[in-house]
Amino acid sequence: MAKPIAEQVMVITGASSGIGLATAQDAARRGAKVVLAARNAQDLEHAVQEIRRDGGEAIAVPTDVAEYEQVEQLAARAVEAYGRIDTWINNAAVSAYAEFTELPLEDFRRIMDVNFMGQVYGARAALPHLERSNGTLICVGSTLSDRGIPLQGAYCASKHAIKGWLDSLRTELRRAGSNVVVTLVKPSSVNTPLFNKAKTHMGVMPQPIAPIYEPELGVEALLRAATTRERELFVGGGGKVLSTAERISPKLVDIWEQRQGFEGQMTDWPKSKDAPHNLYHHVEHDGGVRGDFVADEKHRSAYQSLERNVRAAALTAAAALAASALVTRRMRGSGVLTAALACGAAALTGKAVLTKFEG
Repeated sequence: MAKPIAEQVMVITGASSGIGLATAQDAARRGAKVVLAARNAQDLEHAVQEIRRDGGEAIAVPTDVAEYEQVEQLAARAVEAYGRIDTWINNAAVSAYAEFTELPLEDFRRIMDVNFMGQVYGARAALPHLERSNGTLICVGSTLSDRGIPLQGAYCASKHAIKGWLDSLRTELRRAGSNVVVTLVKPSSVNTPLFNKAKTHMGVMPQPIAPIYEPELGVEALLRAATTRERELFVGGGGKVLSTAERISPKLVDIWEQRQGFEGQMTDWPKSKDAPHNLYHHVEHDGGVRGDFVADEKHRSAYQSLERNVRAAALTAAAALAASALVTRRMRGSGVLTAALACGAAALTGKAVLTKFEG
């Protein structure tokens, strides 16, 4: 069973802004020792100072996740400071908005290097330490791990790659008898500064496709993953809808994206391709937790709330059916009814157990 957040040492990449920063802040408030990693040393140090002022424990380790030597140093620094690593969160990501034929190939490669290879490097550096702590590897993918959208082909490719690689890694670890939990977290559109910092060839600043969720829902999913044995978690119901629609009818999703997938990612705010972006180097200020779409944020996700409680609901229903089966038997009721109630209880208990251990 995973340790409570208060007893964990957590390493978080991409921790200078967005969901990564918010997760570091919340985990530290709950008592975790947090190692924040990103390229922007100044913003990292500012975040660490704020955490310490609030009574938390944290260190900053400036890291470009596209450089394996730096990721190895990050892991070593975490162990040097706190003695172990309980949870490693691969969260760093960059993006560029352009149609495929307009996106320079070096930009495509850079996105793959940061978003995909950065997570591969993180896993390679973290796994020996997570094996010793029976810890958790959390990789932040995306709804776009399941379905690509226009104008972000490289980003979608990187997120698809993460999912396929984790399916392979998870199976290999199980065969080896590893106790490391591997969880893929798939956010829907979240109001983070990623869109402010992304490179764009559209002539305008990009925006997330609606519905847009607040970063705190991402924090909830990541910290849940750090304390449970989940295989995959969605952030926000919008992503789950898109993923489900893709399974049912990819052609219908194609049609929807042709109509909504282009303009739906464009603001009215002019921005040239030469404007500052963080594809190769960090910007002066990473932007904090939130982006520019606060007015459009959804503060709750009905799907996420329901999914969070499905295990408890399944166990409650199982207990009720088991009790009914016992009462029916004692009253010498129908053997068929008793058996049906018992089977229902077993099925629901199995669902809850599988949900718990499928990671």
